[in-house]
Amino acid sequence: MNQKTVNDSKVEVIARMFPHDANPAGNVFGGEILKHIDIVAGIVAHRHSRKNAVTASIDRVDFLKPVYVGNALILNARLNAVRKSSMEIEVRVEAEDLIRGTKTLTGTALVTSVALDENGRPTPVPKLILKTKEEKARFAQGIKRMNQRIKEKKLAKAKN
Repeated sequence: MNQKTVNDSKVEVIARMFPHDANPAGNVFGGEILKHIDIVAGIVAHRHSRKNAVTASIDRVDFLKPVYVGNALILNARLNAVRKSSMEIEVRVEAEDLIRGTKTLTGTALVTSVALDENGRPTPVPKLILKTKEEKARFAQGIKRMNQRIKEKKLAKAKN
């Protein structure tokens, strides 16, 4: 299986926010932003694995500032880490005020996706080529978080 770099699968998606995306005060619904986070993370996972990929978890979602009707929602997503079949994807969300030309960091999220084979079973994904110190640090932190998620999932199963 070929190895891939972080840049091979990174994605930027831009979507305009309209009144149907928001509450009466003009603030875009968090659920609308989450939908876009899930979509962009799925594209990263699919690009990396070249397989069907599903969301296993979305955690560490932080809504930092509001997004308003008329803003362009800009989502930048990249792989942090990969395991055998799972991938941790970091998503940064910005809102661009198209009249003023200003961009504001409005949110961040960590998404775990799992690649599936033709039978819907987890399947191996390419390893990640780490080129920079930042990529190596993100990978180490991502693996640590992924291991913690696995541990928490096992503990939850044991309680049931």
